[in-house]
Amino acid sequence: MVDDRDVAAVERQLGRAPRGLRAVAHRCPCGLPDVVETAPRLPDGTPFPTLFYLTCPKAASAVGRLETSGVMREMQARLADDPELARAYRAAHDDYVARRDKAAAEEGLAPLPRDMQSSGGMPARVKCLHALVAHELAVPGSNPFGREALDALGEWWADGPCCPAPDPAPGSGAEPGPREPQAGPATTTEQETP
Repeated sequence: MVDDRDVAAVERQLGRAPRGLRAVAHRCPCGLPDVVETAPRLPDGTPFPTLFYLTCPKAASAVGRLETSGVMREMQARLADDPELARAYRAAHDDYVARRDKAAAEEGLAPLPRDMQSSGGMPARVKCLHALVAHELAVPGSNPFGREALDALGEWWADGPCCPAPDPAPGSGAEPGPREPQAGPATTTEQETP
């Protein structure tokens, strides 16, 4: 269950209501969600393979700048030349699919077909750093290219929240505004739109 403040924050980040929202998978050091977990099927039954979705506009912009730098071509070339890296990327894919299948089971849904993509081009391509970064933030240590991208991004959160924090629910006793900043991220598609 996602609390109303987090739903409102994600809605502000995306500029619309999120679909298939299951959980906040990671929080930015500002306290707002920056990665959400979505259901493997949208409410209308449409398959949705992107389990972890990067919602923070500041992080998404930073990743977009990294993508335009040509780093994905370099990553793709290394994937072809480095068997150990290829194994780690395959393991990231397997982790993603297992987590997506578990989410489907928890939602009482049929798992997505085995031949359906996982995310970000895994396991054979490097196609969307947004998805790979979201995976690494949600599951620290899971995605080698997500980790590399995070290391290259810098502190996207340093100048404050990406959007105003939603007001607390009446009578909740919660203070409005963003939560206290933390030291940094926990570890340190084609991202489809939920």
